[in-house]
Amino acid sequence: MRKTKQRTKRKIGIGSCLLALTLLYSCQSMRAADEKVDGEPIYSNFKYSGNDKIYDENPLTAGQFYSPILQGCYPDPSITRKGDDFYLVNSSFVMFPGVPIFHSKDLVNWKQIGHVLDRESQLKVGTAGISEGIYAPDIMYNPYNDTFYMITTQIASGIGNMVVKTKDPQKGNWTDPIQLNFGGIDPALFFDDDGKAYVVHNDAPDDGKELYQGHRVIKIWEYDVDKDQVVAGTSKIIVDGGVDLSTKPIWIEAPHIYKKNGTYYLMCAEGGTGSNHSEVVFSSTNPMGPYVPATTNPILSQRHLPQDRSNKVDWAGHADLVQTPEGEWYGVFLAVRPNEKKRVNTGRETFILPVDWSGEWPVFEGGMEPLKPSIRMPKGVKNEMNTGAYFANGNFTFIDKFEGKGLDLRWIALRGPREKFVLEGKAGLAIKPFEVSIREQKPISALFYRQQHRAFTTEVEMDYTPRSESDLAGITCLQSEAFNYVFGVTRSGNDYYLVLERTEKGSAQVVAKEKLTESGKIKLRVQAEGDNYQFSYASTDSDYKNIGGTVSGDILSTDVAGGFTGSMIGLYSTSANNMKL
Repeated sequence: MRKTKQRTKRKIGIGSCLLALTLLYSCQSMRAADEKVDGEPIYSNFKYSGNDKIYDENPLTAGQFYSPILQGCYPDPSITRKGDDFYLVNSSFVMFPGVPIFHSKDLVNWKQIGHVLDRESQLKVGTAGISEGIYAPDIMYNPYNDTFYMITTQIASGIGNMVVKTKDPQKGNWTDPIQLNFGGIDPALFFDDDGKAYVVHNDAPDDGKELYQGHRVIKIWEYDVDKDQVVAGTSKIIVDGGVDLSTKPIWIEAPHIYKKNGTYYLMCAEGGTGSNHSEVVFSSTNPMGPYVPATTNPILSQRHLPQDRSNKVDWAGHADLVQTPEGEWYGVFLAVRPNEKKRVNTGRETFILPVDWSGEWPVFEGGMEPLKPSIRMPKGVKNEMNTGAYFANGNFTFIDKFEGKGLDLRWIALRGPREKFVLEGKAGLAIKPFEVSIREQKPISALFYRQQHRAFTTEVEMDYTPRSESDLAGITCLQSEAFNYVFGVTRSGNDYYLVLERTEKGSAQVVAKEKLTESGKIKLRVQAEGDNYQFSYASTDSDYKNIGGTVSGDILSTDVAGGFTGSMIGLYSTSANNMKL
């Protein structure tokens, strides 16, 4: 009887604890709606509007759609198909959740359905630099076991090359990472007609055989689908250096194998993901090679074109091909749209082109000509990208009122889950500050939206009272932890200030500051017109007032800051502010 009473008490105790935790979480979740907390900003009415001239000057006509299909930092696209369903993924580096995944029925209208890596057990990037983390994911459907695979390289935490799987990408539930026993980067899977599987990837040459800086090779392995591991002893170099080793080609990478009419085709990027970028193709009668380059290489590039061309698109490469159920071929690839000062603030974006494969080799239609803003649609498709039902492109406006309905999938954090600092409620979105600066390689309390246009306006309302000089909240335009702008409210003694800070190469400098008459509700705005950025503020019943004049967006450019990401606009809160006012 005594043991029964003890067990009953223990059950009541556990139940009480669970109830208390549930009530605590519920109260915390409602704080944004019911209680203003000093040191914790509440954001509402976020609005992003893109206004690039190229879309105004090139309106769509019947049978056309815009490329890029994914504007902003959505690089290294990979695509696969099962039946009528297309799935596309992108690199995400230290963005959390990682590897955005998109779905389409027609290659024109895309909808984000989630992220492949949405758990901390899958993504361990807590101390990684912004251009580390997840590189070049490859998504592939295997019809022999009705399974989708996403294989990638996680440059963090010693994970390296890895694969995750699911039966249904629309439901998610991707497995935890399975580490793979090989080095290098950019792995991709290929499933042959006989059910055999292979992995191809970029790697360094064998020891002692590196001939020049940037000399890389493509390797292939047999892959054991039952064990989810490469077969030891099967590795083979199938491309050494690139199309023509005598020309010292650099960075052969991002390989994919396709099979058409009994012939194996190996398509790779060559030249590095910059101004020399290109796409090249090889063929073989055996998946293990030898592979012979096409005489038509490169099959996609912008590097040979006049540098002063109008509406310039550059850095084209890192492609993947897919065939429609009707037999048409299309290729997705990355490219950039520099601004008037040749700076790349929107980062590497996902473009698409029709591919003519009526001859021996695949040919990107217009891929060697100056890329145009619109292309022809597949047969029988209706463009619905800007109806609100799909991921928008061209010029558009994105509005998020933060009404407690759950975060839009476009919002991401850096290095850690959003849920650890975001509280949603009917009155807005509260961001709990971490004692971490935006310049640290740690999870920060900031929610980011990718910059998707060269010309844009972003506005947001914020209700905030800093408790001390260590508190700051506002908005940030960020390229990395070492290159960013912070525009926020902080405190000095008993006074409140709005401050604009510029960080370049990790060194921060206050550009402008303005004393506020009171804390509380304020509207913040950032506008860009190419390289020119302006930061402004307003009370709820006044016009916007600029602080700091016009500042350069140079530090938000990939080719200035380095790395692989594009600029992002963030809602930022910290209790580790150290600005010198």
